[in-house]
Amino acid sequence: MRENGETANGEAPAAESGGAKNVRTEGLWAKCPGCRATLFKADLEANLRVCPKCQYHFKLGSRARIELLLEPGFELVDTGLRSTDPLEFTDVKPYKQRLAKAQQQTGLDDAILNAVGRMGPHDVVLSVMEYSFIGGSMGAVVGETIARAVDRARETRRPLIVIASSGGARMMEGVVSLMQMAKISTALGELDDARVPYICVLTDPTTGGVTASFAMLGDLNIAEPGALIGFAGPRVIEQTIRQKLPDGFQRSEFLLEKGFLDAIVPRKELKNYLIRALEFLRAPAA
Repeated sequence: MRENGETANGEAPAAESGGAKNVRTEGLWAKCPGCRATLFKADLEANLRVCPKCQYHFKLGSRARIELLLEPGFELVDTGLRSTDPLEFTDVKPYKQRLAKAQQQTGLDDAILNAVGRMGPHDVVLSVMEYSFIGGSMGAVVGETIARAVDRARETRRPLIVIASSGGARMMEGVVSLMQMAKISTALGELDDARVPYICVLTDPTTGGVTASFAMLGDLNIAEPGALIGFAGPRVIEQTIRQKLPDGFQRSEFLLEKGFLDAIVPRKELKNYLIRALEFLRAPAA
C-alpha cells in the first residue's frame, strides 16, 4: 500500500490542472551549504558549481575538472588499475562490494584520473582525485596512478599538476595505503631533482595522509576558497586538546594567513592562474 498517492517508484504524481500535467521540479534545485540559498541546478552548473550569491565552491568531479583546465584533445592515461582488496577487508560490508558500487556510480576504476594535454600554451600532466569514489581515499591504485603521473612528468619534462580532494589514506587497505605516502613523496623528490615544476591545488576537503604527503609538497600550493585542509579534522583536534578552535580553523583562508598556502584562487580564475604560474616556473633563471 502506498501513502499520499505515491507512484510505484516512490515519487509523488504530477499535479494536474484541467487535464494538463504540470512540469516536475524534483531534482532541479540545490541548496547552497554556504548561504542556504535555493539555486537552479542548471545555473549552478553553468557557473562551474560555484554559488552565484556567496561564492561557495561545491565539489566538482574529476572529469569536469579535467575539461575545465585542459584544452580539447587531451588524453586520459594510466587507466585500468583496480584494487585487489589485499586485506580482504570487511566491516559492515565487504570492501569488494564498496569498490564495485563506487565503480558503478562514478564510472571510474578508482578515486583518480590522469590526463596529458595542453593548458594554454603549456604541455602538462594532470592528476585529479575524485571525492565521490569512497571519499577520494588513497589506496594502492590512487598511489600508483599518481606515482605514474609523477614519473611521466619527469620523463617528458612536462609540469605536473595535482588536484587533491580526499579524506586521506584508505583504511580498508591498511598499511598498503600508508605506503603510498612515502612512494609518492619519493617520486616527487626525484621530480624536484630533475627541476620539473609541480603544482598542487587543494580542494574541499584535503585531509589525512594526502595532506601529510604530496598535497603540501608542491613548488606552489594553492587552494580553492573555503576548502577544509588539514591532517586530523577539527572535531578530533578539539576532543584531543579539549580547547575550542579559532573560527575558520583549517580553512583555506586561515592556512593562507598562517603561511601554509601560497594562494587562494577561485575556480573561475584557476586555469589562467595556473598558466601564469607555469610561465613563471618554467622561465630560465636570470
